[in-house]
Amino acid sequence: MNTAGTIDRPLTHDPKKQAPMKPSIDELAGSAPEDFTTSGAIDSRQNRTREMQLIPEALARAHMHERLQDAERERRATRLVTARRMQRRAERASLRARRALAMAVMQ
Repeated sequence: MNTAGTIDRPLTHDPKKQAPMKPSIDELAGSAPEDFTTSGAIDSRQNRTREMQLIPEALARAHMHERLQDAERERRATRLVTARRMQRRAERASLRARRALAMAVMQ
């Protein structure tokens, strides 16, 4: 199985087979030249990328987006129910007015 290790569980515990630590900002650039290249060890240390660290934030954003859509759908449904109720009430008032007008004309 050729899977790369993680920071918590490195592929190997042998320091000679791991990639060297990156120099800090305080160290001068170019003061210690690299004398060997390690392609596999660098890849194994790079598997915790910025995208992976932002996954929980992206999930939270998607969850909030979904909740906002649900709330908007709920508001639309409530407005529709209210509009239908008001329409029925207006139709009943219109019928009462017609009847009252017809009764007034008849007398």
